[in-house]
Amino acid sequence: MSFVGVRQLSTADELKELLTQQADLHSYYFLRWFHKVSGIVKDLPSDFPSPEGQMFSENYELRWKQNKKGYEVLLLSETDADSRFTPVGKTWKTRLRPAQVYSDDETRFPNKFRNECHNLAQRYFIDQQTGTVQFIALTINLKKS
Repeated sequence: MSFVGVRQLSTADELKELLTQQADLHSYYFLRWFHKVSGIVKDLPSDFPSPEGQMFSENYELRWKQNKKGYEVLLLSETDADSRFTPVGKTWKTRLRPAQVYSDDETRFPNKFRNECHNLAQRYFIDQQTGTVQFIALTINLKKS
């Protein structure tokens, strides 16, 4: 069963600890600052933290956004509930879809766009009660050849 949840963290250290706990061999990061983006990278950049960003793997995406209290974190998971997060909604179904990948010279980004993930996909989180897509998460399709 899929899960969507939120959690408030107070500091960048707490955020980094959560990301470290969740990371696995197939984790990637995409960080955003006001003046640049990291692109999709395998390792957490040295200039972490960023005001917002995401870490994703085959089964989940963690998104964070800085606020007055620290960092609000959203978990979009293909697996069961995580007790550290407050559930959002009741029942979710998901659909895996191909992702559009930008070229290295895409001009919509303030610096050259890096993509170190070669099996990028999107997972749609659909509210089962309304049938509406509420979230689209980055993911990895490891079954893709």
